[in-house]
Amino acid sequence: MPGTAARLRTIVAELSDRFYERDDVVRALVVTLLAGQHSLVLGPPGTAKSEMARELTGRIEGASYWEILLSKFTAPTRMFGPIDVAALSRGEYRQVYEGRATTAHIAFIDEIFKCSTAALNETLGYLNERIYHPENGGEPIHCPLIGAITASNELPESDDSAAIYDRLLVRIEVGYLADPSNFAALVRSAVGRPAAPARTTVGLAALQRAVTESVPGIDVPDTIVDAVCTLRAALRRKELVASDRRWRQAVRLLQASAYLQGRPAVAETDLSMLTHVLWDSPAQRPTVEREVLHLVNPDAKEALDLADTIDELEAQLDAMAGQSREALSEWVIKNAHGKLAVAGKRLETLRTEAANAGRSTAAIDRVIGRHRAVRARVLTEALGVDVSAVEAQP
Repeated sequence: MPGTAARLRTIVAELSDRFYERDDVVRALVVTLLAGQHSLVLGPPGTAKSEMARELTGRIEGASYWEILLSKFTAPTRMFGPIDVAALSRGEYRQVYEGRATTAHIAFIDEIFKCSTAALNETLGYLNERIYHPENGGEPIHCPLIGAITASNELPESDDSAAIYDRLLVRIEVGYLADPSNFAALVRSAVGRPAAPARTTVGLAALQRAVTESVPGIDVPDTIVDAVCTLRAALRRKELVASDRRWRQAVRLLQASAYLQGRPAVAETDLSMLTHVLWDSPAQRPTVEREVLHLVNPDAKEALDLADTIDELEAQLDAMAGQSREALSEWVIKNAHGKLAVAGKRLETLRTEAANAGRSTAAIDRVIGRHRAVRARVLTEALGVDVSAVEAQP
């Protein structure tokens, strides 16, 4: 029977097949749980944030799952346990904890930054120390929480929300589908009868052992410590400063990444997880990603430079909306086709070189996916080629 790490890798693969353009997101969520940390999925409505969380946690057999959509009026008792009305009628003040955050192994908290002022301190205690202080002032309750997956459509605006934001170690951006062929597949899935998806699971006890025993046992070589110190200095030169606590927690994340891949020690490729950890605003993320990948993988850094060219072409395509097909075709012939062809060939070369050298291809694969999406947009919107024809092309 496959081990826990192997089963989790299979779960990542199955969910990546189900949720288009979410490979990196799914893996990051699993690594975060293995590290015993909390994650934030940041993106607009309708990007499968809650569905991914439910599907992932549904693969953990025996785990108690709890979810809530917060508002500024959410009372702490709704989150952690309502008052037992029957007991109150007998003169007893008691809360009912079953089925609430206090008994959950995994929590999904939607609109996390809308947490009410009344619930703020208890939510912070829940995320930080896994404890809840009962309303009647009794002994703190220790909660079995492994990790929370949170979601939001926007960044925090108040200092109170910023306190919660700081407790979410991993921050992942999601957007609407970019590749027209993936969008077409999504539409088809709404009208067809989908086949029953493969459904690998992992037991709660096995996951807990991985979090408390296996992941902390992963070796962190001195070369990785040196690389982290180098990265910190590079980010400081760009005025990107993360707290000492965040850096320390990130080490467990690196161990979790190595464990998921079945390695006994952290490798340079695991440092790519830090691209989800060391930024505060989405505007900072590209800088962090470049610094991390420059340290880890020079192939990926060049791929990101090519991504800039691809983004520029998409911006030009957007700016030409409404123009004639002739004008669009001329732009493709004189500008877009050649640049996309050069970028595509170079990306494939970079991927081959990275794979042959045993380096991670994850970042390059993301840019290749971006290249494929923009190329498909150019073909469909500028030249009128059908999406199905795009899928058939190499």
